[in-house]
Amino acid sequence: MSRHLTPLPESRALTAVSADGSPIHVEVYGPEGAPAVVLSHGWTCSIAFWAEQIRSLAADHRVIAYDQRGHGRSPAPAATGGSGYSTTALADDLEAVLAATLGPGERAVLAGHSMGGMTVMAAAGRPGFRQHAAAVLLCSTGPSRLTAEATVVPLRPGGLRSRLTAAVLGAKAPLGPVNAVSKKILKYATMGPGSAPERVEACARIVHACPRGARYGWSQVLAGLDLEAGLRELRVPVAVLVGTADRLTPAVHSRAMAEALPHCTGLVELAGMGHMTPVEAPEAVTAQIRELTLTYLGVKENEEAGA
Repeated sequence: MSRHLTPLPESRALTAVSADGSPIHVEVYGPEGAPAVVLSHGWTCSIAFWAEQIRSLAADHRVIAYDQRGHGRSPAPAATGGSGYSTTALADDLEAVLAATLGPGERAVLAGHSMGGMTVMAAAGRPGFRQHAAAVLLCSTGPSRLTAEATVVPLRPGGLRSRLTAAVLGAKAPLGPVNAVSKKILKYATMGPGSAPERVEACARIVHACPRGARYGWSQVLAGLDLEAGLRELRVPVAVLVGTADRLTPAVHSRAMAEALPHCTGLVELAGMGHMTPVEAPEAVTAQIRELTLTYLGVKENEEAGA
């Protein structure tokens, strides 16, 4: 059986309550007192997207992963008028997760993929974030101009491509079953050309499980995203990682972020990898997280936490 389909390690489940009352499903893996890592997944994904990182890191880290609202086991927001889908809500949810899982002053390394990275940028100025964030990995993400820079639609850059991209990503139609055709489409749009079939299968099953309402609600937020100010508020050490074949958040975003961040520790570009880097290149993503925990949490802090 593929590792992508095997069960995750045993976890402790809890519910964090966000500022608007929305319940956020959280899973905690690994030993208490170990260095803490918080994983924030992207649009149309879930905790399962981080499976390879959880399996590896939970041996010697306390891994905290949560389902973004409307994804996985976190219900869609009850707020009306679209207010339940916003970058403010993303930041509120992350603050709630940090408060529910970390002690006062306890720090963690935060890793955000795609919309999860945008969540980190949205929360950068929040007191809860500043209290708990030791370092950050921004993985396959961007702060703004998402539809303008995306290359999913094979046209020259310009207004037409941007409008078509917004229409494709914001489509209300159901994704339908996971089959050969849908996997081919998903691979083209989100993964590198050399992605192994079992990794495409794993991503397809996760993405197709996302409820249509949440997929559409968040697509509208992403289409108008502007988190440039939040990016500049990220004053902790930040590593940036992207695949060179990423069509959704191309490397142009990561290069600009690396220049704009107050404390960028480095930019890693993974040759031939697409947007789904935690699944496509799990060892590389996990290695970046481990390097951040070793450098910015360290053995001394780990020993104190376990004392």
